[in-house]
Amino acid sequence: MKFITLIRRFVPPYKGQMALNILFNLLSTVLSLFSFAAIIPVLRILFGLTEAEVQRVEWSTVSGVQESVAALRNNLYCVLNGQIAQHGASTVLLWLGLFLVLMTGLKCASAWLANYFMVPIRTGVLRDLRRQLYDKILSLPMGYFTQARRGDIISRMTGDVNEVEASIMSALDILFKDPVMILVYLVTLLVISWQLTLFVLLLMPVAVFLIGRIGRSLKRASTRGQEQNAEILSSIDETLMGLRVVKGFNAQDKLRARFSVLINATRATFNRINRRYYLAHPLSEFLGTALIALILWFGGLLILSDHAMIDASTFIYYLVIFYSIINPAKDLSKAAYGVRRGMASLERIDAVLGTVTDITEPAQPEPVRFRHKIAFEHVHFAYRADTEVLTDICLDLPKGKTVALVGQSGSGKTTLTDLLPRFYDPSSGAVTIDGKDIRCFATHDLRDLMGIVCQEPVLFNDTVYNNITFGVDTTQPAPGGLTWAEAVENAARAAHVDEFVSAMPEGYQTVIGDRGSRLSGGQRQRISIARAILKNPSVLILDEATSSLDSESERLVQEALELLMKDRTTLVVAHRLSTIRHADMICVLHEGRIVERGTHEDLYALGGYYTRLVDMQQ
Repeated sequence: MKFITLIRRFVPPYKGQMALNILFNLLSTVLSLFSFAAIIPVLRILFGLTEAEVQRVEWSTVSGVQESVAALRNNLYCVLNGQIAQHGASTVLLWLGLFLVLMTGLKCASAWLANYFMVPIRTGVLRDLRRQLYDKILSLPMGYFTQARRGDIISRMTGDVNEVEASIMSALDILFKDPVMILVYLVTLLVISWQLTLFVLLLMPVAVFLIGRIGRSLKRASTRGQEQNAEILSSIDETLMGLRVVKGFNAQDKLRARFSVLINATRATFNRINRRYYLAHPLSEFLGTALIALILWFGGLLILSDHAMIDASTFIYYLVIFYSIINPAKDLSKAAYGVRRGMASLERIDAVLGTVTDITEPAQPEPVRFRHKIAFEHVHFAYRADTEVLTDICLDLPKGKTVALVGQSGSGKTTLTDLLPRFYDPSSGAVTIDGKDIRCFATHDLRDLMGIVCQEPVLFNDTVYNNITFGVDTTQPAPGGLTWAEAVENAARAAHVDEFVSAMPEGYQTVIGDRGSRLSGGQRQRISIARAILKNPSVLILDEATSSLDSESERLVQEALELLMKDRTTLVVAHRLSTIRHADMICVLHEGRIVERGTHEDLYALGGYYTRLVDMQQ
C-alpha cells in the first residue's frame, strides 16, 4: 500500500486535475467497449449470420441482468436485420465502420484529455519536491555540510527526485487508471460469459504471483544505484574543483582509474535493475498469451457443446475485450516496479528532509538591538564529542571597535567567528549581544546585522550588479534617497570595483561567469567587499579577506576594507599580521584557547606567541 502513501503525500494540491484525469480515463475505457462492440455485427454480416429470424423482445417481460443483456443483443440484431433488408448489407457495413471510427476517435480524445490533465500533476509534484529539498538545504546548519558530500546532495535533488516523480505517476496509474480499466473490462466479460470469466479469474493469481516474484529485490538494488550515482557526481565535482592540481601533478591516470571503478560498478548495478525492470513487460505479455490460448480452448468447448452458452461472434468480442486487459495489466506490473524504485529514492530524499537542525528558532524571538557590546562568555565548542575546538573563550567586542583574531591554522579562529551569526551553536557557554543570548533572536534578524567577507569570495554566475546587490532587498527603496543603481556605483567606487567594471563591455550588467571565473582573485574580493559596503551592516566579519591576494590587489582591497571598517564593529581573522596592526585589540588563539590579548605594541613587547608570529612573517 506504499503507493497510497505516495499519493496522499504529494497529490492533494492537484485534486481537480486528478479528478478530471480519472473521469476521462473512465470515459476512454467505456468508449473502447462501444468501439469494440461494432465487431459483432460486422462479423455476423461477413459470415452471413443475420439471415436467421429474430423476434423482438418486449422490455416489460425482461428481469435480471442476464436476460436484459440477451434482450438487448436480440433487439439490436432485429434492428440490424431490418437495416440490411432495407439498405443492403454493404451499406450497413459502411455505417458500422463509420461508427467504429467515431467511437475510436472519441476514445482517443478522452485518452489524450486524461494525459492532458496528468501533465500539471507530474510537473507540479516535481516542482514541489525540488522546492522542499532546496528550502531544506538552505535551512540546514553548516555542520551538516561538513559531513555530506555535495555530489550526493545534487544526486538526491536530481536523480532521486526524478525517480520519485516517476513513482508517483506509477502510483496514480495503479490506483486510478489501470484498475479502473481492468474492472470495467472484467465486468463486461462477466456479463458476456460468467463461466469463461470465472475460468480466467482462477488462472490469474498464478500470473500475478510470477510477476511479483521478480520485483522483490528491486528496491534494494535501486537504493544502491542512486548511491553510486551520487559518488559519480561527487567525483566529477572534485575533479572540476581541483583540475589545476590534477594537471599540475600529472594525476590524470589515477583519477581515470578511480572513475572507471565507479562507473563500472554503477553499470553493473543498473544492469541488474533494468534487466529486472524490463522483464515485467515481456513476462506479462507471455502470460497473457498463455491465458488467451487457454481461453480459446475453454471457449471452444463452450461454443461446440450441445447447449452453446456463447456464439462465435460474441466469443471473438470476448477475446478482444480480454486482450484489452493485457495492456493495463502490463502497465500495472511496470508501475509496481516503478513504485519500488521510487520508494528507494524517497527514502534518500527523506533522509535530507528529515534531518533535524540543531540551530533552533525561538518560539517568541526578541528584537535585536545592538548598543554596547557583543560578548563570548565561557564558550566551548566541538564538532565531535571527542574533540573540542574552542575551550573557555571569554571575549568582548565593544560597539564600533575592531577585534582581530590571530594564530596558527587550526587554532579555532574561523570557528569562533562562525558562532556569531549562529552557523553553529556553542556546546556550552553563550554568545550575547548587550547581555542577551543570541539564541533568543531570530537567525534572520541576527544575520541582518552582519556582513561577511570571506577568504574565498563567494560569487554567482550573474551580473556584477546582481552580485553586489545580493545581500539587500532591491524591492525596497535604496538608502539615502538614491536609486539602487546609484547606491551600487557608490559602493563599487568605495571598493575600487568601478576601476575594472568600467572596462567591461556591458558594465555592471556583465555576467562574471561561474564563481566569478572571468575575474581575477583581487577583483572577486573587491566585489564581495562592495556587497558588504552596500549592505552597510552594524557588525562586520572579515575572515582572512586578503590572505590569498598579490601585493597590488592586497593594497586595493585593504583600502576598501579600511573604509568599510571605519566606525563599525569588526571581528577580523587575520593571516597577514600587517593588516591588523591598528586593531583596538588583538587576540592570539592557540589550540582553541585565547592565550594572549592586547594591542599590537603590547603583545609584541611580551615576546610570546604573537611576537613569534610577527617575527616569522617578517
